[in-house]
Amino acid sequence: MQRRHFLRDSLSVIAGSTLTALPPTLARAADPAVVPPARLDVEGRVLSPILASPERIIEMNVCTRPFRPKGPRIETERLGNKTLVHNYGHGGSGWSLSWGSGNLAVGLAQNIGNREIAIVGCGAIGMTTALVAQQAGLSVTIYAKELPPYVRSYRATGAWTPDSRICTAEYATAFANRWETMARYSFRRFQSLLGLAGNPVEWRDMYSLSDRPFGAGGGNDHESLEPEYPDFSRDLIADITPTAIDIAPEAHPFPAAHVRRRSTMLFNITSYSRLLLGDFLQNGGKLITLELKDRGDFAALEEKTIINCTGYGARSLLNDDSIVPVRGQTAKLIPQPEVNYGFNYGDRRVSVYPRRDGLLVQAQADTDYNNAAENLDPEESISAVNRLAEIVAQMRNPAGLARR
Repeated sequence: MQRRHFLRDSLSVIAGSTLTALPPTLARAADPAVVPPARLDVEGRVLSPILASPERIIEMNVCTRPFRPKGPRIETERLGNKTLVHNYGHGGSGWSLSWGSGNLAVGLAQNIGNREIAIVGCGAIGMTTALVAQQAGLSVTIYAKELPPYVRSYRATGAWTPDSRICTAEYATAFANRWETMARYSFRRFQSLLGLAGNPVEWRDMYSLSDRPFGAGGGNDHESLEPEYPDFSRDLIADITPTAIDIAPEAHPFPAAHVRRRSTMLFNITSYSRLLLGDFLQNGGKLITLELKDRGDFAALEEKTIINCTGYGARSLLNDDSIVPVRGQTAKLIPQPEVNYGFNYGDRRVSVYPRRDGLLVQAQADTDYNNAAENLDPEESISAVNRLAEIVAQMRNPAGLARR
């Protein structure tokens, strides 16, 4: 049996903790005879070809972003003789705002005066909040139903997107100052992690591809189903947001009429989560596996001050209908260390992020917003990878570089 056929017939993917076999449509990959150029130069940058094929899928996941139109809930609530500090509802900005959000929540917890605190949840928000609390001199115990790599936030794209579905334009004015405080604090903390072993955080070039001029309107159908969001990054933190550069058609290899490049931070979630969890334990933190099923279960915890970092889980735990689910499905391809760029092509509804633990391919559907479905649809990711393969196959050397 040829190795290619063996891989095709035996490939399976992980969805949460469930092993799911891929359907026969896996065989519908891009024509293997279409081989992209070995490398493509863009303004001195070398773009190694992405090997996009369903046969290279090693994992598929579905994640549900916890979006709240008013912005994340960071406030205190009395519950009997205990005080809850809520810290959840960050939409698509959980990883990005986690440090700043945790700093605000810990400040509220410190005002209560108890040195020993509990944190519920061990995702992006829970882990960073725990570390901020330890650095503030508090003794911290994390209670969580699941630990990485099984927490919901482990399935995210891992890009610096601090204003992604963070609030609606309607509430932007009221939330702007708090957002800026969180974003700037988080940004500084991420910069302190650059260059560490395992590259938990690093800067990468990301390209935006469009069939029409940027800012011309007439967005995709899936965008029209969502509310209007503020552009906080442009309006409030332009000084720490790298400038987007429009690339002339003759100077880029992409099969799109309009291309824009911007450097952005990526979080390599595998190594980053290990770093956070390792630091927490090294600092004397305790982990207890525990599932809370309703609000009354908070009373069972020993600590009098509890920071609730349950993310999307708060919707059922607290019966919080203000949380709007936003579904997202990703596929992870075998890592390609030589690929140091990614792109988003909204018109073809696909994005790719060059993480160290694998190239993350995100499908984009017009039914993602207000969609609580967590069932994995392998065909959705296979189709996205095939669309990515078509884009890569259509890439060419820019004008004047074809004979290099």
